Formats: sequence, structure tokens, C-alpha cells
Amino acid sequence: MTVHKGQTMDAIAQHIKRIVEGIEAKDLDGLRQLYSDDVVSFDVEPPLRHAGIEAKLANWAKAFAFFQDVRYEVRDLAVTADENVAFAHGFGRLHGTLKNGVPVAGMWVRATFCFRRIGGHWLVTHDQVSVPFDVAAGAAVTGLEP
Repeated sequence: MTVHKGQTMDAIAQHIKRIVEGIEAKDLDGLRQLYSDDVVSFDVEPPLRHAGIEAKLANWAKAFAFFQDVRYEVRDLAVTADENVAFAHGFGRLHGTLKNGVPVAGMWVRATFCFRRIGGHWLVTHDQVSVPFDVAAGAAVTGLEP
């Protein structure tokens, strides 16, 4: 199968769009289809590594439990891809309204998604989000915006 680079990059951008749609719908079954079974996720909360699809989905379920409605925004997405491996990076922000009715603006994080073509389908095999850290203050810097 010959795949043109532009088509692959478009497919990756569409995949991330489906992740955003799954997050906003709080659709764990839909999200399951977008990650590999052996996905490794380095998220902002402990532990250091969330390994496997069940750990990834449990992390999303935990986040969804706080929100009445949730939004996820991606900015400045850059994609690099070949026929079988791709990565994308940009900025993401989870925000919405908590179950008690309080709106939360969330914080911007740095986000990286790594993909492999498995069985003809692109799947996220690794993702990572991080927050900048001020070494002198010993604290995360959560007020930055892209």
C-alpha cells in the first residue's frame, strides 16, 4: 500500500480530532478504539507510567468523574510521519464545568502523541503530557498559554 506523506499527516490530525471528540463525549469505548492495547502514557498525575489500555482508560474515567461537561482544546499541532510511524506534538487544555456547576479554565500542557500503523489502522502507542517546572521555586508553572 502506497501512502502519501500528506495523507498520513492528515490521518494523524484526524485521529487526534477523534480523541478530542471522545474526550468531550466522555466516550471510553470510542477512546479505546484509538489507542493500542499496549499504550504507555506519561500523564501529569502519578504514577510515572500508565501502561496498557485499561490504565489509560481508567485515567480518563477518573478525569471524567469530576466534570459535568468537558472540553479539550489542541493548539499548535505539528505532525511528522512516514508510512508506519508518526508523532505529533502541541499544546492541550482540558476544561469545562465541574459536577457542582463551577466552571474551570484548566491549564495548558505540552502534549506528544506517538502512533504506529497496526493492522492498517493508526493507533496511539505512547502519549505524554507535561507541565513546565520552575526549578528554583520547586513548583509547576501552570499559568502559561501558547
